[in-house]
Amino acid sequence: MKKFNRNVGLRLICLSAILTLFYNCNSDDSDDELGNWVKKSSFNEEARSSSSAFTIGNIGYMGTGYDGDDYYNDFWSYNMDTNSWQQLSDFPGVERSSAVSFVINNDGYMGTGYNGDTNEELADFYKYNVATNSWTQISDFGGSARYGAVGFGSSTSGYVGTGYDGSDKKDFWKYNPTADSWEEIFGFGGDKRRDGVTFTIANNVYFGTGISNGVYEEDFWVFNLDTEVWTELEDIDEDDDDDVYRSNAVAFTLNGKGYIACGEYGGSISTVYEYTPSNESWEEKTEFELYARRDAIAFSNGERGFVALGRNGTLYLDDNMEFFPNDEQDDDDN
Repeated sequence: MKKFNRNVGLRLICLSAILTLFYNCNSDDSDDELGNWVKKSSFNEEARSSSSAFTIGNIGYMGTGYDGDDYYNDFWSYNMDTNSWQQLSDFPGVERSSAVSFVINNDGYMGTGYNGDTNEELADFYKYNVATNSWTQISDFGGSARYGAVGFGSSTSGYVGTGYDGSDKKDFWKYNPTADSWEEIFGFGGDKRRDGVTFTIANNVYFGTGISNGVYEEDFWVFNLDTEVWTELEDIDEDDDDDVYRSNAVAFTLNGKGYIACGEYGGSISTVYEYTPSNESWEEKTEFELYARRDAIAFSNGERGFVALGRNGTLYLDDNMEFFPNDEQDDDDN
């Protein structure tokens, strides 16, 4: 009888160890997939990709884009609080895709891009006044006409750089709204590219991804808005488990962390990575829960983040999703 009990005890110990190992493995997998995407109000008009977007307060603004047949110059707002879209005054420039935008002191700025009807890169630029829902043309972009650039703003200035003007670029330009003038700024030591992304945390702008001559760029940089100094950070491919590099992605900021989502890497992808600046680390989050996509847009007020529109191959999209990075994935809210 005692022998039987000892054997049962050994079996129970082994079973307990196996269950513990299984639970720990599953717990790790669950941690790797933390983050939840919730479906929000879809865009009111034609599905499209390669639009340009910026956020002021709790309102996201977007305009232009391409639907596979037509280029657009309409302009819209998305209200995060009411989960609704509203059409605004049309962007006054010619229809285009792959334009760039930034915000200075609650005014939006949009320009450059590509007009496929004339096969032309563009350099014109415009200011959007939220209070009056009106546009004013400003000085043309100081660099060459281009598309696929990145843009970001501070309380006093706007910045535009990289992109494609017939060849890939790495120059950066600063816009002074008081003088209505552009000035080239120097110090970026990274590679040429188009279709990269930026996200801003406090007074630091993080910049990376993109493609040049068919090569996905892996360098990662931070630009200090106070000193206007570029600093190179650890490449985004240093950890082979974190495939952050891509092009045509979107990026946004939530509660002091940066996020890069979707994009293109040999085809449309849906992976999402979170960047923590305090330890310069990347963590994979739950994938975007609808179609994988490239050329989407993102809105973020620093506390809420949304990804919308884009395309997967020849399928153009009009959906809109909000991301909750610390929630468990829930398929029932889509």
